[in-house]
Amino acid sequence: MNLAKLNYVLIPKTRADRNRWLSRPIGRALVPVLRLWQILTLRGRILVLVILLVAGFGTEIGSSQVYLLFSVLLGVMVALWAARSGFALPNVHALIRLPKRVAVGDSVRFQVHIDNRGERHLSSLRVQGPFLPWDGKWTHPAPVIAALPPHESKSADCHARFVARGEHDLEPFTVQALVPFGITLGPPVTTEPFSFVVVPRIAPIAHLDTPVTRRHQPGGVALASKTGESMDLLGIRDYRPGDPLRDLHARSWARLGHPVVREYQEEYFTRIGVVVDVDRNHSTERQLEAALSLAAGVVEHLSRGEALIDLLVVGDEVHTLTLGRSLGFLDQALDLLACVTAGGSFDSSTTARRLAPHLARLSCLVFVSMAWEPERQAFIQRMQGAGVACRTIVVDPPIEKRGSKAPPRIANHQPFVSRVDTNAIEKGEALWL
Repeated sequence: MNLAKLNYVLIPKTRADRNRWLSRPIGRALVPVLRLWQILTLRGRILVLVILLVAGFGTEIGSSQVYLLFSVLLGVMVALWAARSGFALPNVHALIRLPKRVAVGDSVRFQVHIDNRGERHLSSLRVQGPFLPWDGKWTHPAPVIAALPPHESKSADCHARFVARGEHDLEPFTVQALVPFGITLGPPVTTEPFSFVVVPRIAPIAHLDTPVTRRHQPGGVALASKTGESMDLLGIRDYRPGDPLRDLHARSWARLGHPVVREYQEEYFTRIGVVVDVDRNHSTERQLEAALSLAAGVVEHLSRGEALIDLLVVGDEVHTLTLGRSLGFLDQALDLLACVTAGGSFDSSTTARRLAPHLARLSCLVFVSMAWEPERQAFIQRMQGAGVACRTIVVDPPIEKRGSKAPPRIANHQPFVSRVDTNAIEKGEALWL
C-alpha cells in the first residue's frame, strides 16, 4: 500500500471536486483556517503555536501571571494582522508559465511572471506554490523577489517533481508582500489555476524487430510523406523550394508559364496497431508502469520510421490515431497512456472483437503483454489468423518480486516474441527488442 497516497485519501483529486467539497458545511468551516495558514510565514506559524501553548499555561489567572505574556503575544499578532492591508499589491499582475506535459520523475519548472504596473517600489515579495497532491514534491525553497521597481517585471522559478501519471489540476500560485517582523504576509495576488499532464517516461528503444508487411490502402493516406517503392501520380502543383528537380513537369511548365511538379501518393503502407495489456491479475504496479513506459517507447520508435501507428488499444479502450511519416504528434499517444488504470482479466475473444473493425487495414500488431500464457497466445493466433502479423513483448515482473520462480519459456517456433525485465525499463537501459 502506498502510504503517501493514503495520507491524501480525503483530499479530492480534481479542482471541480475540491470546489464542491469546500462548498459543503465542513469545507466552509475550514476556509478561515486555510486562509490563516496562507497569510502566515513559518515564523508566524511558530508564533501561533507558542501563543496557544502560553494560553494553556495561563488559564490559572489567580496563581500565575502567564496570561500577561499571552496578552502581549496576542496583541502583537493582532497588530500585525491589522497591518496587512497596507501591504496589498493592487497594481501587480501574476502569470504562470509551465509545460503542458512532463515525464514521470522529471523536474518541472513553474515560471511565475510578476508585472508591477503601479508607481510603488515593491520589496520582499514571496512566491508560494499551491498545495501539491500526494505524488508531488517541491524540490527547491520558495523564491523571494527582493525588489520590484515600478513598471518592471521579474520572474521567479518554482521546481517540483511528480511520480504518478495522469492529469494534474493545481490551484493558483500566490504572490504576497512580507509584512515587517516577518510574521504575516499581505493580501495575495494569484495566478490562474493551471493543469498539466504527467506522462509515462519513454523507454529508450534502440532496435525493434517487427514483421515486414505492407497492405494496399486504396486512395493512399492524405498528407503522408512520400517514402517507399510504390507511388501513384496524384496530380501536379506549383513548385516549392526543396522539391526534387526530377519531379518537374516540363509540359505543364510550358503551358502555365511557371514551374510545376508532379505530386505522388503512395498506396502501400505499413500500418501498425499497439495493444497494451493492463491486466491487474497478472501484474504489479511497477510492472504496469514499466509496460506503459515500454508502450510509449514503442510508439516513439515506430513514429520515426516509415510505418504509421494507426491504433492504440489499452485495456477496454480502443483509440484510433495516425502517427508517423510526418503525421500526428507523439503527445497524442502519451496523453492517452498517461490516464491508463489497471483493468480486469485479459480476454482474447473480447479484445479480438474490439479490434475486428480495424484489422482490414492493419499490417502488424505490437502486443505489450504482462504474461505469456494460453489466453495471450490465443489472442496472437486470432490476429495471425486474420492476416495481421504480430510482435509480442512480454514485460516480466521485477526480479525481487519474481522470487525463484522462472518465467515460462518461449517456444522456438515463435520468433517475434521476446521478454524484457521491469528493472531494465525502470533503469532506462537501451532496449534491443
